[in-house]
Amino acid sequence: MNKVYGLQRVKEEGQQAMIPITIPMRLPGLNEYVNACRGNKYEAANFKQQVENDCLIFIRAALRGRKLNSIGIVFKWIEKNRQRDKDNICFAKKFILDAMQKGQVLKNDGWSQIHYFRDEFAVDKDRPRVELSIEEVG
Repeated sequence: MNKVYGLQRVKEEGQQAMIPITIPMRLPGLNEYVNACRGNKYEAANFKQQVENDCLIFIRAALRGRKLNSIGIVFKWIEKNRQRDKDNICFAKKFILDAMQKGQVLKNDGWSQIHYFRDEFAVDKDRPRVELSIEEVG
């Protein structure tokens, strides 16, 4: 079992290390996506595709061609302020998981591939971002 010291996981004998990925931007939340869907279905599809493409650039760069089978993910949502609700913010995991599947980094984002995810939140007014910690499971 991994032991947690502060915010960093320490790898024990025979276990996989966490794979860190940073997406250095504030991702749109549920409200922005719903507004896009209300406007025009083609615009909404383009909106989602653009966000996924942006996420995929950073995911591929961090993984360097590596493919993942079964994973657990800790999402750390770092916002510029506390204006958006947490449930609105973490909706963006949909974009990230769909990007991983679209980019063939992950075969699927179903029950067999995603074992768990956890959301954490912080504020950094100068550098909003999303930090992923991915653990390969099994």
